[in-house]
Amino acid sequence: MASYILRRLLLMIPTLLGIMLLNFIIVQAAPGGPIDQLLARFEGMDSMASTRLDVGGGEVVTQDESRGSRGVDPRFIEQLEQQFGFDRPAHERFLGMIRDYATFDFGNSFFRDRPVVSLMIERLPVSISLGLWTTLLVYLISIPLGIRKALHHGSSFDVWTSGLVIVGYAIPGFLFAILLIVLFAGGSYWDLFPLRGLTSPNFEELSTLGKIQDYFWHIALPVVAMTIGSFATLTMLTKNSFLDEIHKQYVLTARAKGASDRRVLYGHVFRNGMLIIIAGLPSALVTIFFTGSLLIEVIFSLEGLGLLGFEAVMQRDYPVIFGTLYLYTLIGLILKLISDLTYVWVDPRIDFETRES
Repeated sequence: MASYILRRLLLMIPTLLGIMLLNFIIVQAAPGGPIDQLLARFEGMDSMASTRLDVGGGEVVTQDESRGSRGVDPRFIEQLEQQFGFDRPAHERFLGMIRDYATFDFGNSFFRDRPVVSLMIERLPVSISLGLWTTLLVYLISIPLGIRKALHHGSSFDVWTSGLVIVGYAIPGFLFAILLIVLFAGGSYWDLFPLRGLTSPNFEELSTLGKIQDYFWHIALPVVAMTIGSFATLTMLTKNSFLDEIHKQYVLTARAKGASDRRVLYGHVFRNGMLIIIAGLPSALVTIFFTGSLLIEVIFSLEGLGLLGFEAVMQRDYPVIFGTLYLYTLIGLILKLISDLTYVWVDPRIDFETRES
């Protein structure tokens, strides 16, 4: 197993390089880079600064000519290119970026004038809070519900819970978030939960118990909105996995030998039925922690990593784009390795080294 782990760790290096190179090429080829963004801002501000005055006789005179209308000094553009590093060839910039990223030096944001690492650390607690509690609720609900549906397949319980699951899957998380705001955050009915933020303004003045209550009071609606959109797929996946295992020959043999249903379920079926669920855990974690929380962060004004990455793409803030991408990819690769190791822990019969050889 040690040699397998070492090979997987070494394989992460070219995989990470390939993903970063592909995205570097795509981002560089996309129109509207950071310099264009800055020039557009300057031209917009200059246009607003240009004023028109009314004089006698209804004549209108322009007081100041917009700098954007005159064009931008090429020397100013050269200075911007040197500041952002665009005066160097693309391959030099990519190699320099990878060299810095190897030590987790992501540089400074183009538009926030702050280190990317500090921006990510500042936003990380929000994403961890959303992802941690959502993942916990999703698995605590989906796995027991999916197992019960498999054991009572075709019953009235299976039918009406399937209806609820389908409704939960059909409604996007952000729409459910808006519905929760309308119902419970002072939109039109009850004003029971706060509309934005992760804590109250007086959070530091509260007692320890008060801080815990305030935290869960703020996180309740976003987590519920994310959970509704995530548990449906896992519930049906769990049901189908266990339903497939229940009808296999080894289960019939165990029952014929007098084993109780509980022993058959938790001694044989559970271990095999959980394999496919464990296999999907890494992608589920990455989706819940980062991708799935984007719109929820926007709706509830939560400053998390998902919102940070989205804003960076809109502003063409390359250091933040590639810094978050590097972190997401690295976490995904590590979680995939952990998933394989969990495979072996759940079912010792699986031997990745033998399969690779």
